[in-house]
Amino acid sequence: MNADIKAVEATVRTYLDGLYEGDADKLSHVFHPSSALTTAREDGTIQIVTRDEWLKLVRNRPSPHAAGLHREDHILTLDLVGPTLALVKVKCQMPPRYFTDLLSLLKIESRWQIVQKVFMTETAGS
Repeated sequence: MNADIKAVEATVRTYLDGLYEGDADKLSHVFHPSSALTTAREDGTIQIVTRDEWLKLVRNRPSPHAAGLHREDHILTLDLVGPTLALVKVKCQMPPRYFTDLLSLLKIESRWQIVQKVFMTETAGS
């Protein structure tokens, strides 16, 4: 089980590195091809973006690293629910936006992959 915790943490660290660096290839590696990102919009509707749509956005925006933004991200909780399921809560930022992500991971073919990201965004000053 300890090996699985380390593997889940490594997957999430790669996710956080990919976000900060704007590295869509790193993100593609840790997100399952069928995964999606889900959030509630300010108007109360739900927005769901496929992994590939999101990766296209990542490729076409300046990375936080390239923009000279300070990196601050944290794994808040890591719950190994069972031998093939983990739930991880992380905080990260791209000022003025601050994110809380809930990442659901499944162990697929002996590799931990993010299969769903549900997140909320807070904007500084609002």
